[in-house]
Amino acid sequence: MKVCVVTSGTARPTACDVALFGFEKLGAVDYESELSGKSDKFEEVARLSLAAGCGVVCGCVTSSRGAVRKSAAAASCGKLLGITDMCRVFGGEEYRSGASLGLYSMGGARAGVLVENDIFFPECVRSLAACGCSLVLFLSEAPRPAYSVLMRAYACLYGVPVVGCAGRTALFAETSGGFATSNLPLTLFETSPSRSWRTVTSRMRGGCGEEAEP
Repeated sequence: MKVCVVTSGTARPTACDVALFGFEKLGAVDYESELSGKSDKFEEVARLSLAAGCGVVCGCVTSSRGAVRKSAAAASCGKLLGITDMCRVFGGEEYRSGASLGLYSMGGARAGVLVENDIFFPECVRSLAACGCSLVLFLSEAPRPAYSVLMRAYACLYGVPVVGCAGRTALFAETSGGFATSNLPLTLFETSPSRSWRTVTSRMRGGCGEEAEP
């Protein structure tokens, strides 16, 4: 599976299964303007997915009646699949939190979407992996040193490769523990998502009506 990370708003994705665009591409999106037809930025994402022949996920800052959120728009085959908002907001931030994580079928895989602060919460990646996600796409407006550590840990622990776009930096964490970054306007990462499961057993004392062996 090929994932193209586009960190420059003017660059065009190369042949791939999923294209991940940073926040620079769409910028600010107002829901009321979209609904009234004054702007068509979400439609632009849908058209881009049709023209590129791949799934597209694009970061943006959405606003609706004064509520501002960091979001990601997902589209495939010329159709807008949905908008995913950042679910966790730290104290002092100007943004509102969203309600749920994003999980979309695109490029022949089920891709989970995380926005900004959500990467700091392990339960987000664990939930996506438990729901059959085979690839995690992560978006942030700017890079942070912790991203590389977190992405590598999640990919290894939950068996799901993580591809990120943080400002002008592309990031990729493999399930084997490998990690790569790029500052190019366009970077192509290739991975082979696999749903590998293993059985984990444990012992506990009590909670059983029958006598257990020592």
